[in-house]
Amino acid sequence: MTWSRNLNQHQHATAAAGIHPCFFEGASRRFARMHLPVAPRCNIQCNYCNRLFDCLHESRPGVTSTILTPEAALQKFLFVREKLPNLSVVGIAGPGDALAEWEKTSAALALIRKVDADVSFCLSTNGLLLPRYSEEILELGINYVTVTVNCISPASGRRIYKYILYEGERYEGEDAFEILYRNQMSGIERLARAGVNIKVNTVMIRGINDREIPGIVEEVRQRGAFMSNIMPLIPAPGSAFADFSPTSPAEVNAMRNKCRLILKQMRHCRQCRADAVGLLHEDLSEEIYGGKGLSIKRGGLSGS
Repeated sequence: MTWSRNLNQHQHATAAAGIHPCFFEGASRRFARMHLPVAPRCNIQCNYCNRLFDCLHESRPGVTSTILTPEAALQKFLFVREKLPNLSVVGIAGPGDALAEWEKTSAALALIRKVDADVSFCLSTNGLLLPRYSEEILELGINYVTVTVNCISPASGRRIYKYILYEGERYEGEDAFEILYRNQMSGIERLARAGVNIKVNTVMIRGINDREIPGIVEEVRQRGAFMSNIMPLIPAPGSAFADFSPTSPAEVNAMRNKCRLILKQMRHCRQCRADAVGLLHEDLSEEIYGGKGLSIKRGGLSGS
């Protein structure tokens, strides 16, 4: 693929320019991002997740109100690009896992790259298949990858993950954790060495993984991660953790303050939907996917 020839130079240039609103807080007030929900299937069942529950007015990872084919994703991108001249990043963040649906993820991004050589690409993943697809990620020119790493101990892994599906087999307990952890770490290291900017998300769950979060941050720092994003637990209806208490902002901020001595911390996360569009603080997914008429107003979109 011709666009991959100068991949590292392009990645470092985009990083220096600071145009990704998630990776650079200053960019979050200037540049828009667009998530394309083309990947509905997941290969891990996290106990805090229920992707079947959806409300258009709800903002949390895994939520979307529609699933797009790669061809429909291209059309949606062209529509939004015309309306949002500050669109800088196109991402695949589910609602399942971007790599579990790699055929759809890669097809959508390849179609977009044919019509836009400049937009940056990102994807979010649990990391289970990072080693398998790392070379293809580089070939596609994906500049930014977010990996969710919630634990580095088997004890926490048993409680957070119900099971994983890997190479045609279902794994539970410590076996599941060992496979996931090994692939996450090797994938992060491989991509970071190639120049990809890696953000590591960690869901802070009181009494389960909170004590090991500094260890997680140190581990991914050693593997080359660019930044850490410690997120509060949002108990999803229907999930195994539905009755858990949400992690408080004070708890999350205290952990971020502790971990900032280890690695750069993201403090402006909005825990975006899988179909989020616009500035981080101004999600326009209802307008985009709700089918309303749209017009440009003050650099953004408004109903027409």
